[in-house]
Amino acid sequence: MSLTASFVLNNETVLCRYIGEGWLPIQVAMPLTFINNDGAHQTYQLGCVPLLVSNETAKATKTIEIDQLDESAPISATYAVTVCYANSQHIVFPTPTVEVSADAVSGSSTDEPIALGSVALVAYRQLIPHLPINLACQLSQAIQLLRWQADTRFCSRCGEPVTVASRGERAMVCTNCRLRQYPRVQPCVITAITRPNPLTGEMQILLAHHHRYGRQTPPLQYGLIAGFVEVGESLEHAVMREVGEEVGIKVTDIDYVSSQPWPFPSNLMLGFRACYAGGDIVLQEDELSHADFFDISNLPKIPFKGSIAYHLIEQIAHEQGIIL
Repeated sequence: MSLTASFVLNNETVLCRYIGEGWLPIQVAMPLTFINNDGAHQTYQLGCVPLLVSNETAKATKTIEIDQLDESAPISATYAVTVCYANSQHIVFPTPTVEVSADAVSGSSTDEPIALGSVALVAYRQLIPHLPINLACQLSQAIQLLRWQADTRFCSRCGEPVTVASRGERAMVCTNCRLRQYPRVQPCVITAITRPNPLTGEMQILLAHHHRYGRQTPPLQYGLIAGFVEVGESLEHAVMREVGEEVGIKVTDIDYVSSQPWPFPSNLMLGFRACYAGGDIVLQEDELSHADFFDISNLPKIPFKGSIAYHLIEQIAHEQGIIL
């Protein structure tokens, strides 16, 4: 039987195996009989989506074990399925044997050591710092597409059921009015704002504690100023507006750095750097509990490695000769 490989997910968790150095996503065998010759699904089946796989992704996933695949099968998963779909289609996958905490994934847990080969559903947020960037992006794609598929079962124009588009097009088509609905990506700007310390001259970065981080015991986690792009505005205007709304200051020298897909829920994070241009910090209190400029040599707890916020902060620290 011809086979392809698939990741298995349950909402925002990924089926993984513990390999000693950490957790890696498992790829399971999925018969190609589910797929038509033109690459489309035979019928609209909730819980299975094709993934875009680049050469870089394939290289990044060479070390991942593939269960029950023949030697001619692809190394990198080309599909993602939900646990419910895998069960309904009798796709064989390892049963989770343990539950893991965030501390267990990061290696800071004081619990009993995890046995080599253990299987668990691990939260994507916990996996990001430990995965190659291309694999992290592929799993982000899987989470977003499965959620989009689950949320797009009826036409937004007439309310009739939708079916998957033919010829492998990533779209849902209304069975009545033929309206096509595509996955939506929500652009968000995230900005690292810097200035010299007025007293010492050391480079500082503006960090804020967001209510969305929830109640935490010290040390509190701080992040960058971020927000959604509004209809009709440029990315640069979005940066200026979000900074003005959340902390009340003005910025200049706005420069784009990089981007990151972020599946919470379906965002494209667009990373910028900017320089402080004036004004006093005035908090948007329904968003933030505290914000201030921190010396690069004395930062509070910041977002985890693998996030674009960490990358922006790390870039500034590196320019100052500091390793985070």
